[in-house]
Amino acid sequence: MPASGRWGKVAFALLVGAILLFLIAPVVIVVPMSFSDTRFMSFPPERWSLRWYRAYLESAAWMDATRVSLSVAFLTTLVATPVGVAAAYAINASTLRAVRAFQLVLLAPLMVPIIIVAAGIFFVYAKIGLITTIAGLVLAHVMLALPYVLVATLAGLRSFDMTQEMVARSLGMNRMRSFLAVTLPQIRPSVVTGALFAFIASLDETVVALFISGGDNQTLTKRMFTALRDEIDPTIAAISSLLIATSFLLVLLTGSAGRRAR
Repeated sequence: MPASGRWGKVAFALLVGAILLFLIAPVVIVVPMSFSDTRFMSFPPERWSLRWYRAYLESAAWMDATRVSLSVAFLTTLVATPVGVAAAYAINASTLRAVRAFQLVLLAPLMVPIIIVAAGIFFVYAKIGLITTIAGLVLAHVMLALPYVLVATLAGLRSFDMTQEMVARSLGMNRMRSFLAVTLPQIRPSVVTGALFAFIASLDETVVALFISGGDNQTLTKRMFTALRDEIDPTIAAISSLLIATSFLLVLLTGSAGRRAR
């Protein structure tokens, strides 16, 4: 291999390493800070302790916000998954141009800046009275989570031989029954992947929550943002570490589902 080619590979590897280090650095800093025993965030910690994890678990306000976030994430997944799967099935089965345009509409939340989406949701909710409600949070998060379910399910459907479902229908099954009996079991890993990403997207969402959550229905991420604005509390580092661990675990489950799909 020419020397220029080797140096090019080395430069590319260094660039990738620098990008990965930049992405991982916040995690490397936040997690150790969560085990600090001091009243203020410090890195590296002078003394190690579980003090701030205890403070989080013993705080009624933090626990209430956690329950809201977990409830909204669960309900979002429960709604977004069947809707996303149905949409993906329709898009995969249809050749109409209008259906392709519908796909772009469903993917719009990934393309439009989130602050614009949040402002639009706020003005609509202000007119219909859904601000600071669980229903409003769930509907907004379903809109944001649908693209993940749609993309994951479409990937599974496009690697699936639809003639198997057609055979089942030719033997007397209706479309719904043939989908549930033949198609769904074979694309289940893709559906599970989409559902897990929907849960993570809802649990970690902050910008929309800042606009429409509050009162007794304040999400964990909004409360963290408010706490950072008012006071840099090390409890936030502990909560961030738990959210990182939860997201990492769910991503591992997603990867496991993807490997089973192959």
